[in-house]
Amino acid sequence: MADERLQKILSRAGVASRRKAEELMAEGRVTVNGKIITELGTKADLDTDYIKVDGRLLHKPKNLIYLAMNKPPGCVTTLSDPEGRKTIVDYLRGVRERVYPVGRLDYASEGLLLLTNDGEFANRVTSAKSEITKVYVAKVTGSLTEDQERQFRRGIAIEGRRTAPAGLKLIREADNPWYEVKLIEGRQNQIRIMFKNLGRLVEKLRRVKIGFLELTGIKPGEFRHLTPKEVARFKKMLKMEDAPADDNS
Repeated sequence: MADERLQKILSRAGVASRRKAEELMAEGRVTVNGKIITELGTKADLDTDYIKVDGRLLHKPKNLIYLAMNKPPGCVTTLSDPEGRKTIVDYLRGVRERVYPVGRLDYASEGLLLLTNDGEFANRVTSAKSEITKVYVAKVTGSLTEDQERQFRRGIAIEGRRTAPAGLKLIREADNPWYEVKLIEGRQNQIRIMFKNLGRLVEKLRRVKIGFLELTGIKPGEFRHLTPKEVARFKKMLKMEDAPADDNS
């Protein structure tokens, strides 16, 4: 295998997303052939170099795994939590390979979450450039005005940068109505912040669809393997080269 950027190798090996891999490098937790590497442009070869993260030797995943999970509220979308809260790992019974979440849902949010050890797949799904639509339903404290709905669809400035255009549709009228929201990006707490900037709070938030994949047939706290056909369909959307899915998918 030709030399690749180290953060890409870590991502492909299922250690973390590229962004998180860069953080690991900056913290001095990655070594190549015994040397600590912090330079983000550094290249290596997983076939010939000894690459370690926190002293643990890196290997290629034996199987590429793709999971769809119905994340319940009240757990964090991480592999561990310093505060001792329940994490998604507590629900991954029987999964032998190390997988990590594709994007996030905050502690109080619920719904469809993808998990994988295929770093390139994860990077492309979460990248706004891929334009993979994520669909959510949100219960909020009061209806938006027509002008506010237009603002929401055009994009809301968060920390000085406007969000990408979003889809918004009122799906249930009430004192605390439900809206359907469609995004192609996923900044931290984005939907909650967008509504808050318009004077509304989100009471409940559920992701119900990623691309073509819908949250159906999976109970809260449970997961299933994506089928080979689903994996192939995602990879076609993401313009990835075909790769075999694991036997259980």
